[in-house]
Amino acid sequence: MKAVWLTMFIGSISLLLIVLLRNRLSWRWVKGFALHLVLASALLYVLNYSGLVPGMYIPLNPYTIGTVVALGIPGIALIVGAQWIAL
Repeated sequence: MKAVWLTMFIGSISLLLIVLLRNRLSWRWVKGFALHLVLASALLYVLNYSGLVPGMYIPLNPYTIGTVVALGIPGIALIVGAQWIAL
């Protein structure tokens, strides 16, 4: 059963790469997503170590970075608010 899932995974990845390589519009999307991902990570890192939000530490993990990538500045406010309520 693992071989079936692995084969499906490899096939899906290779078809996705073919679509991305053939389509110029996809490159713009990939570049934009990568830029948002790097900026979100850098913003969370700076926010953690600058002391702008005293007593708060936002972990750098896929969930928090994904929230900030998807929502932007309101995502940061959401995470800070959720941590503030949980304290």
